[in-house]
Amino acid sequence: MQALQIHAGPRALRHLRERGLRPDDIRAIPAAAGGPKGLILNPLDRFLFGQWLAKSTHSVHLLGASIGARRMATACLPDPDAAFEQLAHDYIGQTYEHAPGKPPKASRVSEVFGAKLAERFGLCEAEVLGHPHYRLHVFTSRGRHLLGREGKLRTPLGYLGAFATNALSRKAMGGWLERVIFSDAREPLPVHLKDFRTHVVPLAANNLQPSILASCSIPFWLQAVHDIPGGPRGAYWDGGITDYHLHLDYASMHEGLVLYPHFQKTVIPGWLDKALRHRHRATAHLDNVIVLSPRAEWIATLPDAKLPDRNDFKRYGDDLPARVAAWSRAVAESRRLADDFAQWLARPGSIEVQPLA
Repeated sequence: MQALQIHAGPRALRHLRERGLRPDDIRAIPAAAGGPKGLILNPLDRFLFGQWLAKSTHSVHLLGASIGARRMATACLPDPDAAFEQLAHDYIGQTYEHAPGKPPKASRVSEVFGAKLAERFGLCEAEVLGHPHYRLHVFTSRGRHLLGREGKLRTPLGYLGAFATNALSRKAMGGWLERVIFSDAREPLPVHLKDFRTHVVPLAANNLQPSILASCSIPFWLQAVHDIPGGPRGAYWDGGITDYHLHLDYASMHEGLVLYPHFQKTVIPGWLDKALRHRHRATAHLDNVIVLSPRAEWIATLPDAKLPDRNDFKRYGDDLPARVAAWSRAVAESRRLADDFAQWLARPGSIEVQPLA
């Protein structure tokens, strides 16, 4: 059974049929939010950044929200293959002290998660920010007005307002939350950002870790990160709230293709759009995008017949060994995704590329 499926926008599809795919074709790689689902892409990340793109000499823009931000920052480390292996180990083994029958406190999760980021990136800011070819862009969601600071009442009320306005219009949600991108100072992100209220802040050594932590700070699960250096004052949360799957105007890029390793074939704009099926369709913005994702039939062979997800923390409860075993097996099995992609690169006919829909 093939594990991988490939979908492409019209321009990308024509390119693949006429020329195939080479590392020099890629100008951007997005990485979605989605928590543990991102684990399934770990072997594919190791192949892409540890082998296939390793000898490239042109700029490649790496865009990430939530776990995607952590993945793309990991790609910028000196030995990306080893770093991605460590990332999977860290993520699978994460555990937080908590009272019996209760979830861990958000303050504790933020403390432990922040300490792990400091351990992995604390002495490597120069390497990440100075990578010769990769340009990192960390997506965060900054609260406005009622959500400008975190609080026991104002935060749930603010997110209720964001949910209601988003149901009417995605742009209207900009009254509650705005996109703040901590972006490589050497080259601007080559994508138009007119779809949503946006600030761009230069990425620097003093805001690399705080911005990644903020991008991973799921509301109510982790604490907001306040007043990140260089950015506008306020509370910053998970980048996936505004940009769940980074459905941006990639078609506005002047050259090259976008390679998108993803845990599903659809690219959903924001986290609050998950239930709004009419916002799941491909748009003209994805004209030059290639999406690599797992086939549903292959997913059914994984533990619990699904991708790892946050519900597994409840499913397995305090049985850490059982969750670790299930997630470890899922990551091991997902080596098939990398193998299928490598085979397709060598023999493009081995997988039939489908149009994005």
